[in-house]
Amino acid sequence: MKKDMKKYKKVYIEITNRCNLKCSFCPLGSRTPKVMTKDEFEHILGEIKPYSDYIYLHIKGEPLSHPEIADFLKIAGEKEIKVNITTNGTLIGRAGEKIIEEESLRQINFSLHSFDGNVEKIDSDDYLKNILDFTEKLLLLGNTYISLRLWNFHRGNKNERQMEGNRKILNKVEKYFDLDYRIEDKLVPGRGLKIKDRLYLNTDLEFKWPELCDTYENEDGFCYGLRTQIGILVDGTVIPCCLDGEGIIDLGNIFERPFKEIIEGTRAVAIYDGFSNKKAVEELCKKCTFKEKF
Repeated sequence: MKKDMKKYKKVYIEITNRCNLKCSFCPLGSRTPKVMTKDEFEHILGEIKPYSDYIYLHIKGEPLSHPEIADFLKIAGEKEIKVNITTNGTLIGRAGEKIIEEESLRQINFSLHSFDGNVEKIDSDDYLKNILDFTEKLLLLGNTYISLRLWNFHRGNKNERQMEGNRKILNKVEKYFDLDYRIEDKLVPGRGLKIKDRLYLNTDLEFKWPELCDTYENEDGFCYGLRTQIGILVDGTVIPCCLDGEGIIDLGNIFERPFKEIIEGTRAVAIYDGFSNKKAVEELCKKCTFKEKF
């Protein structure tokens, strides 16, 4: 690695594994609920700084539920690290004002498909209005990108309930931004659609977390885990990518071992070398369909 180059484009950091929703597409898991402390967060940033200038507050849990989210963004800013947040958006009404002017905030992704998984629990008008109001304010500041995500499309067949929910969401976005076209007419699942400067709508097929109990298994494929991305769970467990939400591929704990030592360890190197040869060596990777996208 050259001295002036960073190794990872994305370092996922799970600042809490608690979530205020129970979406159908997200397994509950068995890990102990935890909220990361500021000292722990600062330690992680110190360890990963030589390898990346970009962090993503995401894996499991809802980052905006963290009571010190604004302080975390300030800490990142002091270390000249840019922050990307993925959220279900339900808490943006109260958390938005805390983070909106933080210069470290590079991008915020709203998983609007969380609405579809919780139709009975979220009032659609307030939910979307809060997100779109925040989006409009953020766009006026001109520093941050916003992605409205609908990752609930199906290949080959349509889930009518989901399609109906998607249409309602898209109609509200069209009306809010006074668009002169139907978004649905321009959508291509898997591609982004630019709504206006720094605002995008991103669609994709329904997301599926890999699990060891899956009947699917395939060792062939490629993954960018440990190449352009890496993840750190709330308890400090380092994982090769953001899809190991249970920490099954435990590469080491960043609170117990140096990050450099972890990513150069035997298990990490075996994963990296395996995918260099288009082979998955970890059992969880063999169960993951995402590696077939590349």
